[in-house]
Amino acid sequence: MPVRSPVVFPSQLFARLVRCILGLTLFGIGIALIVDSELGNGPWDVFHQGVADRLDVGIGIVIIATGALLMLLWIPLRVRPGIGTVLNTVQIGLVVDIVLPLLPDVERIVPRIGYLTTGIVLMAVATALYIGSGLGPGPRDGLMTGLAARGWKIRTARTVIEVAVMVTGFALGGTVGIGTAVFALAIGPLVQWFLPRLSVDPVTQTGDAPSGNTVVESPAR
Repeated sequence: MPVRSPVVFPSQLFARLVRCILGLTLFGIGIALIVDSELGNGPWDVFHQGVADRLDVGIGIVIIATGALLMLLWIPLRVRPGIGTVLNTVQIGLVVDIVLPLLPDVERIVPRIGYLTTGIVLMAVATALYIGSGLGPGPRDGLMTGLAARGWKIRTARTVIEVAVMVTGFALGGTVGIGTAVFALAIGPLVQWFLPRLSVDPVTQTGDAPSGNTVVESPAR
């Protein structure tokens, strides 16, 4: 049975698009801050940074390309994208590559910690906004939910995939550090706290809606 993305009614679409776009913008800013802190990235961004360094391209380009390739894996898993899925694939990477050159260089540990902390909080807020828009999973989450629909436990699928991409990214030169551990420990509880406060409980044709009881362990990607 296909994994279905929520379909919102037209009267709700504009408000949800605004939430989605705002969330994805904050997501990109958060990633840029964490990367620039040089204290350690989240698992997927360790991979993105490692590939970007090897290919000598912007990390945002790799984020976009990775998202597009992952969506191809949705086909055999029969996962259906939403409008938010397409925006997620493109917008986050664009924002990261726009914001990174604009950030002041910081060398002292205190401002670097500030970058890391602000980035993680922004990503948590962004995830709550994005999930609350109900416009479809991100490319990476769609892969995990697709595997879950085929019998994998969602936590197992997430752990296996994120460990694999982090190890690969580290081998390619991506930054793993204390920030990686802080990200892993903090992002789930933060998203869980923000989600009921920023979600709008979308009414959809499929009856699917995020709620305050939704368990979220990582950002929506």
